[in-house]
Amino acid sequence: MNKPAAEIARRLGENAEAVCRRYLNKGRREGQYWMVGNIRNDPGRSLYVRLSGDAEGGRSAGKWTDAQSGDHGDLLDIIAATCGHASFRDTMDEARRFLSLPIDPPLARNPAPRKYSPGSPEAARQLWAALKPLPGSLADAYLQGRRIVSSLAADSLRFHPRCYYRASEDDPPNIRPAWPALIAAVTDDVGTITGVHRTWLDPMGGKAPVAYPRRAMGHLLGHGVRFGQSGRVMLFGEGLETLLSVRGVLPAMPMIAGLSAAHLAAITFPAPLERLYVARDDDPAGRHAFDTLAERAAAADIEIRPLDPTHGDFNADLVTAGPEKLRAATARQLCRSDRLEFL
Repeated sequence: MNKPAAEIARRLGENAEAVCRRYLNKGRREGQYWMVGNIRNDPGRSLYVRLSGDAEGGRSAGKWTDAQSGDHGDLLDIIAATCGHASFRDTMDEARRFLSLPIDPPLARNPAPRKYSPGSPEAARQLWAALKPLPGSLADAYLQGRRIVSSLAADSLRFHPRCYYRASEDDPPNIRPAWPALIAAVTDDVGTITGVHRTWLDPMGGKAPVAYPRRAMGHLLGHGVRFGQSGRVMLFGEGLETLLSVRGVLPAMPMIAGLSAAHLAAITFPAPLERLYVARDDDPAGRHAFDTLAERAAAADIEIRPLDPTHGDFNADLVTAGPEKLRAATARQLCRSDRLEFL
């Protein structure tokens, strides 16, 4: 940022709450932050603006972050977006009017990052691009606590240290607006990201104490979280932790997590698929998903086989019995050629 623009941004930061009340009037103050849906002043709690500075921590008043998209900036970006300015000169003039300063000639500045509709595949891809690698993160520790070998899934999983959480009516009042999160990429059969799945985490361990610690965004129907390249023999499953538990004992078998029973039943069959194993949960939704897949598989001339857990789900098997017993129980359910190839 050039010096005049930096000075204007600093002065706006000194009046951050007044700026927010003018240009983000659909939000509200919560502690030391102004919370609103996004940079366009839509209702919500994804974007948060710091209202006071912290010199020691290097955090300045007026800086904002959108926890859902990962975008960030200063109050000049806010003014530009909410006023719909076509040029940076318009934004600087508006800022000077707000601060009661003389109007100066235009200043060059890079355009603000492109914004996408919340929940769209484009927003999911933008969020994914801003995430941190899984190894060594809190999400990595969470998976290891579930006895999951996280290195087998690192290409499809990433970490967000402060992911926006939209509170629901079932959440307690004053719930934190952002938590660390394990993020999984939802892709189509050629690897294009169509959505993401978020699991919010508690820094003290386990899932975050929120009403709905798991949520997905983007286009999910027909797609899933993929581990390995599609092949002649594959395994589909519902939950992420269910599939990752089985992947620990069948690391070479390609797998897709559908993320819900309904989406599991609708996963598109990859072209080379000839035999499909389904890691089904021991509940009515899991059994119904298997039945639906079985009907579709029969029509596509694909052999389908159930893979059943011992303790309700495969992560419970892994945590309770350990990987060796899970491997043995899984082996008994594979056909002989697949035991030789994948175990």
